[in-house]
Amino acid sequence: MKKIISYFLPVFIAGLLLASSCNKNNINPNIPNVVINFSIDPNSTQFLGLNTVGGWIYLDEIPGIIVPYPSRGVIVYRYDLNEFKAYERQPPNEPFKCCDDAKGCTKLIVGDNYPFAKDTCTGSLYQLLDGILFSGEGQYSLIRYNANYDGAILHIYN
Repeated sequence: MKKIISYFLPVFIAGLLLASSCNKNNINPNIPNVVINFSIDPNSTQFLGLNTVGGWIYLDEIPGIIVPYPSRGVIVYRYDLNEFKAYERQPPNEPFKCCDDAKGCTKLIVGDNYPFAKDTCTGSLYQLLDGILFSGEGQYSLIRYNANYDGAILHIYN
């Protein structure tokens, strides 16, 4: 029995190490190096779009809220009564493909594309429910920020 354990234990440990290192190549290199840290009341009239389940807003387009560069903004989505999702508006795949000096770079938009966020440069669609690429090309999902809700205040951060 000891011989079997002494043979299989190193193989098992090597397998675990190999399996845990496989996802390191799937880290999105396009994540902007920015500190995101906001606390908002999603039930206030300032954030009217978040007052109902399925509602969404662009945090960077709310008066008085400044999302720091190099972020292109934050999409906040109300998943259910007590859960929110927050995503970077920078496209996760090829974020600098459609940039120019006059207009800057493209941002993800929701609008008529609801329940998806659309990359207006490539036409890719991402689900707001989980950030997964729904249609188009690319290997990365939406860049997601932490969103913790205590029933009154929503804290969005990375």
